[in-house]
Amino acid sequence: MTGTHDFEGMNALVTGGASGIGAAVTAQLVERGAQVAVLDRDTSHTPLGALAIEADLGDDAAVRAGVERAVSAMGSLHTLVSNAGIGSIGTVEDNDDAEWTRVLDINVLGMVRTARHALPHLRRAAAGRPGAVSVTHTCSIAATAGLPQRALYSASKGAVLALTLAMAADHVREGVRVNCVNPGTADTPWVGRLLDQADDPAAERAALSARQPLGRLVSADEVAAAILYLASPAAASVTGTALAVDGGMQGLRLRPAGS
Repeated sequence: MTGTHDFEGMNALVTGGASGIGAAVTAQLVERGAQVAVLDRDTSHTPLGALAIEADLGDDAAVRAGVERAVSAMGSLHTLVSNAGIGSIGTVEDNDDAEWTRVLDINVLGMVRTARHALPHLRRAAAGRPGAVSVTHTCSIAATAGLPQRALYSASKGAVLALTLAMAADHVREGVRVNCVNPGTADTPWVGRLLDQADDPAAERAALSARQPLGRLVSADEVAAAILYLASPAAASVTGTALAVDGGMQGLRLRPAGS
């Protein structure tokens, strides 16, 4: 963390902000001077200094009420970080229609619902702070690289990448920047839960670490730092961008060790 206060006077809303990457984003925003509200189904671990609002992103009325409560408490909204999401393991044969609907509803429509209700407030804030108003999505390396046993999850994150670009085009002239961050496999609680579903969790963790050229999982704080850059005034000219934080997984093609 930088210790700077570049978010002073700015108000942020973070979905899924009570755990994992979202909690790291929330904590860093608070440290850097922002007022922060968190929308999450379970707010019990919301970082200190943030307003905790319980909301199910699968419920449009709950999302609307949560956004309105956050804006009412903070006075305005400059930054939306749409981070909430769920995972899924398997090929196209392994998950039924109900599971596809459930994952897409949270990972894609959850972002749509939040943006739908946040955009009127973001437009108003953009009139007074050019370049400082933004939406940042947590996407994934799964949007741009074919990963085994991740068909449903990858499809949801591919949709998030396309949504990011379309929203960036729709709202650039309104002063609202839209970007996403594409993490590699991150060391977060929900990745831990996915690993627990494997036949050999330790071997699966080792395999996931090895496939990233840096040889380790990405940390939540590293992803959060990238999100904060895209949301910060320093990125005033950045929109329609996907920033990879993946240990080199997408762009590097290393020779086997020792060769």
